[in-house]
Amino acid sequence: MNTRILGAGRFLRLVAADHWEYVERIKGSGVVAVAAVTGDGHFLLVEQHRVPVGGPVIELPAGLCGDDAGASEEPFAEAACRELLEETGYEVPGGPESLEQLFTVPSSAGLTSEVVTIFGVRGVRKVAEGGGVDGENIVVHALPVGEVAGWLLARSRAGILVDPKVFIGLDFALRRP
Repeated sequence: MNTRILGAGRFLRLVAADHWEYVERIKGSGVVAVAAVTGDGHFLLVEQHRVPVGGPVIELPAGLCGDDAGASEEPFAEAACRELLEETGYEVPGGPESLEQLFTVPSSAGLTSEVVTIFGVRGVRKVAEGGGVDGENIVVHALPVGEVAGWLLARSRAGILVDPKVFIGLDFALRRP
């Protein structure tokens, strides 16, 4: 495949490969997301304003792996635990070994080379405030698992976008241990 860089910014570059153009990340070794259920059966979601879509989006807690200086070799499961704590304030008892790798999915196969590794975990516990880092301004939603689907439908009808990876996480949350 013949590839060339068409342009680059601080975080992304536009690549041409044969007849296709797509975006790839400059930093980080991947993206992780976490489907987390608390000990008392609440499913964790985050909501934040996303500039590309011009409004709030409901998502799984997620982020980049290996993007911090000196952390290029960060294991995906460790990044997932770190992102869950940063965004929601919930900790994974037992650490990265407690995570179940669910799926690796493209974030938008026609637009970017990025793929997201989704982990599932039960029994997370609140240990910090959450809300993100570096001014992310993340709102955390902890919802009873059985109420999540209806809540998501209501939010969608109110014009709030829901990231489709949420439904992979919800499938995990609805399965009984």
